Amino acid sequence: MTLTTEQTAEIAAARQTAHQTRRPTVPALEDQLFIAHPVLDHGFVRVVDYMGDDAAVVQAARVSYGRGTRKTTEDAGLIRYLMRHYHSTPFEMCEIKFHVKLPIFVARQWIRHRTASVNEYSARYSILDKDFYVPAPEHLAVQSASNRQGRGEVLDAPTAARVLDLLRADAEATYAHYEEMLDETGIGLARELARINLTLNTYTQWYWKVDLHNLFHFLRLRADSHAQYEIRAYAEVMLGLVEAWVPLSTAAFRDYRLGAVTFSAAMMDCVRRMLAGETVEQGESGLSKREWTEFLAALGRD
Repeated sequence: MTLTTEQTAEIAAARQTAHQTRRPTVPALEDQLFIAHPVLDHGFVRVVDYMGDDAAVVQAARVSYGRGTRKTTEDAGLIRYLMRHYHSTPFEMCEIKFHVKLPIFVARQWIRHRTASVNEYSARYSILDKDFYVPAPEHLAVQSASNRQGRGEVLDAPTAARVLDLLRADAEATYAHYEEMLDETGIGLARELARINLTLNTYTQWYWKVDLHNLFHFLRLRADSHAQYEIRAYAEVMLGLVEAWVPLSTAAFRDYRLGAVTFSAAMMDCVRRMLAGETVEQGESGLSKREWTEFLAALGRD
């Protein structure tokens, strides 16, 4: 993770400042406010603000006037009911704002989640830092033969070293050209044009504000073991922060979304037949070969 001396000082100053408030706060997340949690080689995630907590979800569901006096177990039961039955609106009453530093190619994947408010560092206005992502050798793999958007076997050491040399050389060369084009004593090219040759592993930054319902949707996809490693690394850090913020909601999310599977009507029919003692084969299941493979994997019978 790369933080300048000035940025480190800004974070320290922010953490030393306290504000009196009547709104609900969460001590576990207050302890994490403004801290830059490292991700990948130069990236980070930090929480800069939040609104609401587990009680806010319960309050919205019950449309109560105060925070209530019910037991935690009752609140947990209601939250689990809401999650289990896809009652999403109460979770939208909580919001959180992250500051994220991430490679551009991860940002382009991330931005497909169009349910957040985003403000990205402007390379038209400012000059990008000389930070670029270089994968660890164990994360360099060939194209998967069965998954068009996934990785297969890890590269052998000599091939991985060659790939890393190429990535570093390209990033160094394009950034040097970027600086040359920006140089006001030479070309003096506009920043909005000079940036266009930078590699996708160059780091950018943004503020990303999202409600809890849509954050859980993001985490369900990006913290999943099948997600691309680089974005999953961010999702896993964020999931830990969300657990500190709304532990009851996160526990329900882990049970009913992150650790759950969904069966189609045809799959459920197969389950019922299997439970009745019938031997069910793919050809008579009503499922395609791919569906059948996914079905057996979900049952742990692959």
